[in-house]
Amino acid sequence: MRKLILALVALFLLIIIGISGTALYEAHRFLNTPPEMPGREVTVIIEPGTTFDAVSRMLAEQNLVTDANYFAMYGKWEKAAGSIQAGEFVMNTSWTPSKVLDTLLRGKPIMYKLALREGLTWWETAAVIENTGYANATEIKDLVHDPELLDKYDIPFDSAEGFLFPDTYLLTRKESQDPRFIVELLLKTFWKNAEKVWPDGKPDAETLKKVVILASVVEKETGVPEERGTIAGVFAKRLERRMPLQADPTIIYGLGTAFDGNITRRHLEDSGNPYNTYRHGGLPPGPICSPGLDALLAAANPEDHDYLYFVSKGDGSHQFSTNLRQHNNAVRKYQLKR
Repeated sequence: MRKLILALVALFLLIIIGISGTALYEAHRFLNTPPEMPGREVTVIIEPGTTFDAVSRMLAEQNLVTDANYFAMYGKWEKAAGSIQAGEFVMNTSWTPSKVLDTLLRGKPIMYKLALREGLTWWETAAVIENTGYANATEIKDLVHDPELLDKYDIPFDSAEGFLFPDTYLLTRKESQDPRFIVELLLKTFWKNAEKVWPDGKPDAETLKKVVILASVVEKETGVPEERGTIAGVFAKRLERRMPLQADPTIIYGLGTAFDGNITRRHLEDSGNPYNTYRHGGLPPGPICSPGLDALLAAANPEDHDYLYFVSKGDGSHQFSTNLRQHNNAVRKYQLKR
């Protein structure tokens, strides 16, 4: 009887060893054998909040791993189940599970570029976002004028004009399809850069208004970085002396999308345009575009000089003058002869 019991125990142990050996072999083969050779690229989208088991099933369906259950166990063994990234990833069916998992944990998701140059109006910004395929311009318009959003980001105007900070942004697929995320990102970036303009903290509302409005006018008046401080100084001097700014870009902004590319005498004499700085003294009622950091710095710290006028030389730069006689001579030299 004792011999029979020992034989049964030995047989049971052999069965257990056989099963374990098979499992070890299957696990080894799973970890070291790519699903396909040669492989092919597959784009995988991991939505935020997706469970690791669900990700494992999706990877198996796309033949990026050979077994969903094994991959789920592998992730738990590596204590990675709660650490995978959300985003869009390019993988290959020739990869082993370890490379697939490493991509989910540390790989760079596909990023979509949104390039916004300095000097765009809010509707031009909305058009760029729409033309890039990220969001509808109407959705952007609604957000730009959303009172709750304006209050949230301490914007003292009835729109976010001037605060949609120009920069090159990299967005994930989900971010690029969320208009609120995009607008809030631009506003957050404005305040992040504002720390360089006001390192001691946010300015009061009146200072903020003046600087952003002036910076927007400076941004539209010149594309030459080294001139921004000088032009800001011209406008500061004119404001100090209660002279009209006489800035063409403000008139253009007031005309909005109706502007056809030509400023006429009728436009210059139109007092019904609140942005007509030929007819209305002081700064215009609001920003006329989104200024970049250099324009903001120039507006916050305008150069101290005696210039009151400037005229384009035709090459992007300007001739500055201290009096009207000099200015008229410069106009004849650089404008009338052309």
